[in-house]
Amino acid sequence: MTTPDRHRAIFRFSTPRAAAHLAALEPELVDEEGMRSSASLRLVNTDTLELVVTAPDIPSLRAALNMWLRLVRVADETASLVGDMRGGTGLAGESRTVK
Repeated sequence: MTTPDRHRAIFRFSTPRAAAHLAALEPELVDEEGMRSSASLRLVNTDTLELVVTAPDIPSLRAALNMWLRLVRVADETASLVGDMRGGTGLAGESRTVK
């Protein structure tokens, strides 16, 4: 059994704020020297953000996914807090209430 040269994970997030999330996350795409993984973000359509993470091995992929999924969550939570103050929604149309 052979293993691929690179491992890849693809996530798609459905949100009316896909473009705003992309703009917030793009600065994180800057190449850092010594990084074992790479990531790309793109809008699939007006309300779908796609994240593709690649790495040479599973531990590197897991570490990169932990970071990127956390960044997406923080971007969404931050946008939701602002959106709730303005009556908006979060990922997959989930509504959140600020207390």
